[in-house]
This record gives sequence, structure tokens and C-alpha cells, in this order.
Amino acid sequence: MEKEVNKPGQVSLELTEEVAEGTYSNLAIIAHSSSEFVIDFARIVPNMPKAKVKSRVILTPEHAKRLLLALQDNVSRYEMKYGAINKPDRDEFSPNIPMNFGNSGEA
Repeated sequence: MEKEVNKPGQVSLELTEEVAEGTYSNLAIIAHSSSEFVIDFARIVPNMPKAKVKSRVILTPEHAKRLLLALQDNVSRYEMKYGAINKPDRDEFSPNIPMNFGNSGEA
């Protein structure tokens, strides 16, 4: 079953039930080249040496910037309603994962 999400003045989106369920991720690895940003969403489990990538999203630099601004806006609205989100210290859920694709970061 496919569901269409319509908002006035915006593009109509098709959302299948499978995609609507979402995929849990507690680690994002971000890398970029001169022409694209690659975000790997992974799930890491305590005491396991590997994190399994569940989804990869590839964006142009312009769309990466739009995503950044949209996330900033949504986090600000969330914090106004529910209070500040604490940024956790680096721990076993934030491993230092080497990447060989341009520069990389972690979220």
C-alpha cells in the first residue's frame, strides 16, 4: 500500500509502508568529495566490533546545506518545545571509524 503525503505548495511524496516504518540508526558517518556528500546511517551495538550500515544517502553539496539548515530549524523547534538536547560525550557508541572517501565526520 502506498501513501501520498501532500502539503500545499510542495511536491507530492509517495511513501510505501516499508519505507514509512523507518530504519533505526544510532551512528551516522559523513564523508564528502568535491561533488557530493555521502551519509551512511548505521546501527552499532555495545561490545560488537562492527557497525552495520542500514542506509546510505548521497547528496549534492547544495542539498547537504539544505539538510543542515532544515535539521538546525527542527532541532531549535524541538528544544523550544521539549527542552535542550544534551550532546553526549564520546563513548563506545561513537567509535573513530576511518574513511577513505575524502574528508569525513561523524554525527
